Amino acid sequence: MRLAQAQPQAPVSQGQTFEEEIIPQRYANNPNVDAFVDDMVARYDFDPASLHALFAHASYSATAVKLVLPSPTPAAKNWRAYQARFLDAIRVNAGVRFWRENQATLQRAYDEFGVPPEVIVGIIGVETIYGRFMGNFRVLDALTTLTFDYPDTPNRADRMATFRKNLEDYLVWTRDSQIDPNSVLGSYTGAIGIPQFLPSSIVKYAVSYDGNKQIDLRTSQADAIGSVANYLKQNGWETGRPVVWKIAGDPGSQGVAQAAADGQPEPHWPLEQLLRAGLLLNQPDIDIAAEAGTPVTIVDLPTPGRATEYVLGLRNFYVLTRYNRSFFYALAVYQLGQKVKAQMMASNGGVPGATSGTGAAPLAPQAASVPSGTPAAPGIPAQNGVMPGTSAPGGTLPAPSAPTVPPAPAAPSAD
Repeated sequence: MRLAQAQPQAPVSQGQTFEEEIIPQRYANNPNVDAFVDDMVARYDFDPASLHALFAHASYSATAVKLVLPSPTPAAKNWRAYQARFLDAIRVNAGVRFWRENQATLQRAYDEFGVPPEVIVGIIGVETIYGRFMGNFRVLDALTTLTFDYPDTPNRADRMATFRKNLEDYLVWTRDSQIDPNSVLGSYTGAIGIPQFLPSSIVKYAVSYDGNKQIDLRTSQADAIGSVANYLKQNGWETGRPVVWKIAGDPGSQGVAQAAADGQPEPHWPLEQLLRAGLLLNQPDIDIAAEAGTPVTIVDLPTPGRATEYVLGLRNFYVLTRYNRSFFYALAVYQLGQKVKAQMMASNGGVPGATSGTGAAPLAPQAASVPSGTPAAPGIPAQNGVMPGTSAPGGTLPAPSAPTVPPAPAAPSAD
């Protein structure tokens, strides 16, 4: 076992390095790797000698294996702590600078894809603080390890298949882009660049947006902006529609929300059904009659020692969960973008700098800053829907004494 410097996604504080545990040359003369090479040669016309040589120098990352395992003693879900991690002054101020430096590109992405600047700014801020922390794991090592040596968990087969597809796409992408596959660094799950795209997401969603016809998510902010916008658009972003609606704080509304909070990310409760059960909205700008049939989901935000908070998530909220399968993540992205937009407007005399609009204002005052790691990238849901070291939504709550919500049709869970 050897040690190498690395910077993980979570749970180690940002900027902190540690000794990554690796085993060099574990994949030389490995029958599973040999079969994989044969398949890559047959399907993608790779040179077998080159691939065998590449894997002979790939290392097993014991650290990546440890980090994908769920915690044996998971901490209680804590929305306020999670919120504080990602809505701190560092990210907000960096977001304002990023927006100003890329104002024309953000506007172009909004015009082309319909995704508001604050949403793109929120995602990139939560993922890497605008490129500051993109991970120091060798992507080849991480993907090889998790393809062939994923730890023994109930979803091991599915996860290995997902990582295998990402390893395939990584090798094809680096070959076609003339990138040395040994040179790319990323997260412990193989996520790459400013927006933390996995290789399969790079192949499917990444775009060249800076005019040079080459996709570079590691150094091109324009490519990162265009790729995030395209990802969200392709996953169903609805231009001009809200992300969340606020729920009134009265006991009846909170009770209905508690009863209907089933953890399903896809909107499946017709708004009128919740309203008939007694839920009230704290959104005076909504045309209730026009929105009666709008499907929503109840987003539950538990914090130990506090009453659980709730909001209604619309289709665009669900789209944000496609980037990372976590209610906490999606709402933090939304709120960070809103805070950056508000600061832009305050400094620009009420003009944020680009045409946009995403709905309700941030939910609550923010707490003190807590260091964080980087969440998972698009393409692979986090382990059990949660990144290691982060809090997450979900969990069945006790039945309240408030009115019971009529049953809604089941919605598929995020994949």
